[in-house]
Amino acid sequence: MHPVASTILKRVASLALVLVVTSFVVFGGMYLAPGSPETFLARGNNVTAETLAALRAQYHLDDPFFVQYARWVGGVLQGDFGQSLQFHQPVSDLLASRLPTTLALVVYAAVLILGIGVLLGVLAAVKRGPVDAIAIILSTVGMATPAFVVAMALTSLFAVTLGIFPAFGPGGDGPLDTIWHLTLPAVALALSSCALVFRTTRTSMISTLDKEYVETARVRGFGSQRVIWAHAFRGGIVPVITLAGLVISGLLVTTTIVETVFGLNGIGSLLVQAVNVKDFPVVQAIVLVIVAVFVVSNLVVDLLYPILEPRARRKVESR
Repeated sequence: MHPVASTILKRVASLALVLVVTSFVVFGGMYLAPGSPETFLARGNNVTAETLAALRAQYHLDDPFFVQYARWVGGVLQGDFGQSLQFHQPVSDLLASRLPTTLALVVYAAVLILGIGVLLGVLAAVKRGPVDAIAIILSTVGMATPAFVVAMALTSLFAVTLGIFPAFGPGGDGPLDTIWHLTLPAVALALSSCALVFRTTRTSMISTLDKEYVETARVRGFGSQRVIWAHAFRGGIVPVITLAGLVISGLLVTTTIVETVFGLNGIGSLLVQAVNVKDFPVVQAIVLVIVAVFVVSNLVVDLLYPILEPRARRKVESR
């Protein structure tokens, strides 16, 4: 087998193992969490022991742990995450209805992170002096400010005071209306990550601009734009891509705060609701989806690394 194909298969196998272990931990954590689903399902002051026993039997809560886990995993493999205890509908249907809003928000934020963070990082590395100093100060403030503080500040200024952007809801009158409604949430979601990508890009570019091959390109008379983007940026993009993969996949976790503040019906706000009422099937499904996104993101970064870095590709091929 080709060394590159063998490496890819090994990475896929290891990541599949991570998913299996994670599914066990997620299910076990919910199983051991304080409180019980049948208590929430009963919802009443005059709940009898017979009622609780009937609910446990109906939802198979009396089955041994490994039996419940095997049943849950079997359903997940078939796209069935169980029944929501709160909404009384399949969890997969809930995810399908909420996921588009979250994905649109994450994609919007990712575009802002990569576009603004990378461009400002390159600009700060090339244009040293006041521009660099101001960008560093702003990035430090951005990284230190929690997402919920940014969300509240943006809502107060741009939605309430100026009335430029809507304060709540995802919109629905076409793609442009959706983008308009998601602008403030996307900025709040992206700010700290954008600052982090900026700092990483700046540091990587400063290091790369001093490399011998970049100096050689200058001596050969290449234009400044070509030297910056075709030589320096390409040589320093690997740490940026690695960080961006982790940051963008982590946005799914941060959406819980942003979606709650802006009243968006995504999986982040759904996770908060499910935790509050101990809707175990929903919590398990969302956490598993988030972990799966992390795993796939790591796999994509691992596959991109040899493409972007020829020396890494040669190491893989020599194995």
